[in-house]
Amino acid sequence: MSRPVSATTTPCPSCRRPAPPRPENPEFPFCSARCRAVDLGRWLTEAYRIPTTAPELEEDEAPVVPDPDGDG
Repeated sequence: MSRPVSATTTPCPSCRRPAPPRPENPEFPFCSARCRAVDLGRWLTEAYRIPTTAPELEEDEAPVVPDPDGDG
């Protein structure tokens, strides 16, 4: 069951409970130190990822790899 969130609070990113803004809540935007630690743990274990797309290279744009033997 979700709790109503007023205009002065935002939902905690970890548990979705209301998190009042500072100075009432030094852990803002989280509702508690535990939720802040859970979020940090998710970043450190790479549970959160920023999506990227590598540009596809055309055949004539392929990167040049030097020959380790020095033959060309």
